Amino acid sequence: MTVVTRFAPSPTGSLHVGSARTALYCWLYAQKMQGKFILRIEDTDIERSTQESVDAILEAMQWLDLAYDEGPYYQTKRFDRYHEVSEQLLKENKAYRCYCSKERLEIMRTQQVENKEKPRYDGFCRDKKEIQTSSYVIRFRNPDTGAVEFDDLIRGKLVFNNTELDDLIIARSDGTPTYNFTVVVDDWDMKVTHVIRGDDHINNTPRQINILKALGADLPHYAHVSMILGSDGKRLSKRHGAVGVMQYREEGFLPEALLNYLVRLGWSHGDQEIFSREELIRLFDIRGINKAPAAFNPEKLIWLNQHYLKTSPPERVAQELAWHMQRLGIDITQGPSLFAIVQAQAARVKTLKEMAEKSRYFYEDVCYNEEAIKKNLTPDMISILLIIRDQLVELVEWRADRLHQVIVDTSEKLTIKIGKIAQPLRVAVTGDTVSPPIDMTLELLGREKTLARLDSALVLCAATSSDS
Repeated sequence: MTVVTRFAPSPTGSLHVGSARTALYCWLYAQKMQGKFILRIEDTDIERSTQESVDAILEAMQWLDLAYDEGPYYQTKRFDRYHEVSEQLLKENKAYRCYCSKERLEIMRTQQVENKEKPRYDGFCRDKKEIQTSSYVIRFRNPDTGAVEFDDLIRGKLVFNNTELDDLIIARSDGTPTYNFTVVVDDWDMKVTHVIRGDDHINNTPRQINILKALGADLPHYAHVSMILGSDGKRLSKRHGAVGVMQYREEGFLPEALLNYLVRLGWSHGDQEIFSREELIRLFDIRGINKAPAAFNPEKLIWLNQHYLKTSPPERVAQELAWHMQRLGIDITQGPSLFAIVQAQAARVKTLKEMAEKSRYFYEDVCYNEEAIKKNLTPDMISILLIIRDQLVELVEWRADRLHQVIVDTSEKLTIKIGKIAQPLRVAVTGDTVSPPIDMTLELLGREKTLARLDSALVLCAATSSDS
């Protein structure tokens, strides 16, 4: 038997990190079992579904590199199939037309609530044989005895009495199918063997199982994943910060870091924290998923991101950095390669966004920090910067080791500490007091930019002198 999993988001917003974790679990299990992973867009909520949300889901899946083997399938393109199956159930007396008005249903539910009963359809139209001309919905004829039992791969054996399940609507009065029905038909047609989804669907599962049994379909295995909580113990939401997958990209996280973090929100392999993609596929086990909710820890995600920034191949990080540079409007053709920037900055930042922002001066005109100027570009620095500039003009090979030697030689010649030269020089060429090592910074800036900025700094020193 070929294992088939599916990820089935509703396109009513961006891809939430909780949904991304579900997609990851589905993808990992299919990969581990050498099976098939399907992407299905459940867009039957026509009023709330948007193309913008569909595009956001597809973009997030691509960024996370969770490649699907089939799809995306769209439920709105399968209405004929849903109608065909609902008609089949009607003919087999496994479903029936319900002509009850909204008013009758509202009165019924009000009375049930007043009597402290569970609100459910009372079966008023269940045994009516005559077909009426008034509008109707189609209801599934749920078994009224027995129970639904299934072995949840995460939670163990679950039992639901059929008396607790009412005859749910499978087609609305306008003919459009409902969620619980479309899911069943899709899983049946697509031969899904393992349904891995959030625990908010647990109550839907017995209803769906009964419809599958009525169709004579094989039942998939179910695994219901617990929700993700915020640091305050409440369900993760926008108030906890970034919750959309692409928002994490905007904040400067690598997809590898986010996936590594998400997989550990509910699953573990001993005390191991860092996993390559290959390790995840090899080690992942559905039954190893914890049924208790997991708490989102932003600091842990940042730690992982720093790890991946420092240890990933620079060319890989540079690919993501290019996206951030473009978002900031930085022309990367006017400076060093992004590969070199990553090598210089990866160990100094927490996110790609920070790396991009702190690398502006390599590509754009310097924006001077006033406090840094007052402290470092003082009148007594004019002679020192002139000596440095003269030596740099004569330098044949513009390499970090040669540039470092120029600073060392100047320090020895003037009998002052290297820091007394390096920091004013750093401010002169970057505009601030923080950068990679000064020799590396100068190499990345190049001869032309370095000399031009030294000239500008000398003017600032002179201006400082006249101001005083």
